[in-house]
Amino acid sequence: MMSTALRFNERINQRDLEGLAELMTDDHTFIDNSGEVTRGKLVMKEGWRNFFKKYPDYQNIFTCVTTQDNVVVMVGHSTCSYKPLEGPNIWTAKIRGGRVSEWRVYWLNQR
Repeated sequence: MMSTALRFNERINQRDLEGLAELMTDDHTFIDNSGEVTRGKLVMKEGWRNFFKKYPDYQNIFTCVTTQDNVVVMVGHSTCSYKPLEGPNIWTAKIRGGRVSEWRVYWLNQR
């Protein structure tokens, strides 16, 4: 489980769209800091494509990773030349069948 979430994040940091899609369930859900929900692998693949174009140097760096039931919790920070995306975060990943069914980010500061 933990390795799936870490591989998913590696694909984000590498801007590997195909690798990300391979690690998503078909009904994959992304929830951003504001609570906005986006559902579906194909929709999220396009969402990541646009995100990578806008923020090509975005990175997630984890300092602590743990699991509870089917959820992986990652604590760390993001870096990006677009300053509003930088800062401390918590991410959660729900894993089902070796794939990420939900990826959620919580900002730990106001941006």
